[in-house]
Amino acid sequence: MTLPPSSQPPGPSQFPDPAPASGNSRDQGPYPDRGPHPDLGLHRDLGPHPDLAALDPDVEGLDLAIPGDRHEPSDAELAGLDPGPGDDHDEPAGPWLAAAAAAASGLGAGFSEGGVLDGLGPGAALAGFSQHALDDGLAALPGDALVGLLRASRRLSAWQSGVELAAVAELDHRRLHESGRPGSSRVSEHVAAELAAALVLTGRTADGLLGLARDLDRLPAVRRALLTGRIDRARAAVFAAELAALGDCAANAAAAAFLAEAAELTTGQLRAALRTLVHCIDPSAVRRRMTKARGDARVESWQEGSGNLALAGRELDPADAIAADRRITAIARALHAAGTPGTLDQLRAAVYTALLAGRDPDTLRPEPEPGTHAAPGHPPDQSPAGGPGISGAPGPDGHAGTGGPARARHAAGSGEPAGAGGPGGASGLAALTGSVHLTLPASTWLGLTDLPGEAAGLGPIDAWTSRDLATRLAAGPGTRWCVTLTKPDGTAAAHACTRAGPPPPEGTAARQAWLTSHQFTWLDPGRCSHGSQARGYRPPNTICDLVRARNRTCTFPGCRRPAVACDLDHTIPYDQGGRTCPCNLAPLCRRHHRAKQAPGWQLDQPGPGTLIWTAPHGRSYTVTPEPYLA
Repeated sequence: MTLPPSSQPPGPSQFPDPAPASGNSRDQGPYPDRGPHPDLGLHRDLGPHPDLAALDPDVEGLDLAIPGDRHEPSDAELAGLDPGPGDDHDEPAGPWLAAAAAAASGLGAGFSEGGVLDGLGPGAALAGFSQHALDDGLAALPGDALVGLLRASRRLSAWQSGVELAAVAELDHRRLHESGRPGSSRVSEHVAAELAAALVLTGRTADGLLGLARDLDRLPAVRRALLTGRIDRARAAVFAAELAALGDCAANAAAAAFLAEAAELTTGQLRAALRTLVHCIDPSAVRRRMTKARGDARVESWQEGSGNLALAGRELDPADAIAADRRITAIARALHAAGTPGTLDQLRAAVYTALLAGRDPDTLRPEPEPGTHAAPGHPPDQSPAGGPGISGAPGPDGHAGTGGPARARHAAGSGEPAGAGGPGGASGLAALTGSVHLTLPASTWLGLTDLPGEAAGLGPIDAWTSRDLATRLAAGPGTRWCVTLTKPDGTAAAHACTRAGPPPPEGTAARQAWLTSHQFTWLDPGRCSHGSQARGYRPPNTICDLVRARNRTCTFPGCRRPAVACDLDHTIPYDQGGRTCPCNLAPLCRRHHRAKQAPGWQLDQPGPGTLIWTAPHGRSYTVTPEPYLA
């Protein structure tokens, strides 16, 4: 079997900056040397680059025309709930709102799923109906309509945020135009000071507000989406932050690729998707930004609201920080297994401060009962058996590594005690390392491209860090390598794991041969044939691997907890006739496993890996397998 080659992602030269336009600085936005930003047409194909095209979601139907270019009737106008051009606008809004509400089939029907108010854009009409519902008493609304009102309130909040940021941008434009030195940082300070005085803000908050307004000024489609209520302020801020490394043209193209579906993604999902795309568009720019920020590496401390203190390292080397974090988790798990009281978070905090303060983590163990012996150091990372990854021991440098290839490939390392000869002469708990689950494209692992990898629970990481982690784990003799083959849409097609490590990095041809030498277990396309079904309640490792390769995170809407840290749940309970088969299994974190069992919730899996959640209020939410970066 031959793995399809991966094309090199487009570089920054393929997204040229727009030519500066003529005109005064007032027309050019907050940056006098930058021309106005033209609207970008949206296309499913971003050019002759299949890697980018595969990442481009469906954005059909997104209208980026400048408001005012044309008038189309709104949903409210079509429903007869909004005054048309011929209506008497001098008439107070109250009577026609009340009449419209009376004419409608009740606010409950209007705000219910599919009702006219459920999809109505923000503005005076939606605000009026929301106030009307509030005045009538929310207790009168059925659950579905109450959720519709909640969603309407979020659209109105987004609209008001858009108005606020547009007003900030306009004020900024005026002050920059009036200034003799618009590029001076002093001008920005003065604008922020004016905002702080007007809105009663701290200087830092005013700086942040001005920065977001300027970022959205260079991303006009994002600002329009905010003004029309399609995204909220938090998502707009994610667009601004994640696209900061790109030039204007590339940033607007990247924003356009995700605007249509941004409302259906949590901020965490949106951040990961945009970060991955930025890594693909211009990995060298990301690398430069990381290197520059490394100069600001520091340890910060501050007082919490409770009076306790916080301590954090900032701008650290990614591979070192990941390894350190996993080591803390490994030691905390070992303490928990030894009977130390506390949650995992509490034990991680205790281990963190003990290591930094120079105390041996063994001192955190509970005192043994008289006549008993303390439990020896225990390998910590009890990842669910058969997790889709590379389970392996740390390398001799004391870092848990990771590396797993093949168009979408997993890796995980399980920490083992290093013994007295461990790093720095440590022994016992202090010598434990940790476990890292890494997924990276085979082309990245082979050094053919610089597509990003992904560390479970952390999100996208650059290709250089991915290869570094993979090399560290490969040095360990217990590494477990897993390979996932993907379909053209990026979802998993087959999976295999082995303890036989690959050849050295220099042998690219040998590594390619190694990738194709595995015995793969294939996922059923479409309807399940139950060929992998097990008889008992507990699925074997082969099925666990397959399910976690198919669904890489918890399958509750928006949850990003890695599948390796989740329960494998029978969608139809086993004691009610549910099969122990990939078509009836899905990863659920403990919190959402409990939610599934709560009154009013219903979960169905109509096709392998596709989950439909029905909430107590009656609306349904569908979760599908997340594609890998091919």
